[in-house]
Amino acid sequence: MRRTSATALLGGVLLLTGCSAGVASTPTATTAGAAFHGQEPPGELPERPSFVLTDTDGESFDFADETSGRPTLLYFGYTNCPDECPTAMADIAGALRVAEPEVAGKTRVVFVTTDPDRDSGAVLRRWLDKFDTDYVGLTGTQAEVDAAQEAVGVAPAAKGGPVPTLPGRPDEHVHAEGTAPHTHDGPLGYGVGHADVIFAYDTEDRLPVMYPGGTRPSDLAADLPLLVPGDAP
Repeated sequence: MRRTSATALLGGVLLLTGCSAGVASTPTATTAGAAFHGQEPPGELPERPSFVLTDTDGESFDFADETSGRPTLLYFGYTNCPDECPTAMADIAGALRVAEPEVAGKTRVVFVTTDPDRDSGAVLRRWLDKFDTDYVGLTGTQAEVDAAQEAVGVAPAAKGGPVPTLPGRPDEHVHAEGTAPHTHDGPLGYGVGHADVIFAYDTEDRLPVMYPGGTRPSDLAADLPLLVPGDAP
């Protein structure tokens, strides 16, 4: 599938804002007859994206090459985020603790900063280690980070601005139903509006499901085996 097609598809689904509506109307993703607990990408399943950033050791990290063939959870956020980002990282850590050990051991978690001006490799490493020392943290120039988001299919995060909106549907969002409104005013003078979504890639290098903020760790844990289609029941 062409990257431009994936970008156009996801751009229409994930660039969301507001905190008043739920996600119940979004189709539930399925694979081999089993249902995920997250949202279904529109159309043909997007491929694992290709982008290159810098990891917390200062080494080049090719996302497609380094994660290919492994269940992978990808999230874009920033360390000064007051709510969504630490919650997402904690929820993933909780899911991995209770998931089937064999699947959890194969799963890679990649966090890409949307605030490279403040999130150096060292800053990212200290922050991610609070949740799991195996998490991969990636940074780069602003242009590189923006390109990575576009490769996945979301518009670049907006420094000091609102969460990107869905064209024509400004009241929809990717937060789970019942979560409270929030702002993106960070403690260091500005916030970064970004999509609060965990992108889940399977061992066949496809994106079968996306998880909005507020997804329960138990649901993530239950879904991880489905990211290994050959082993899924």
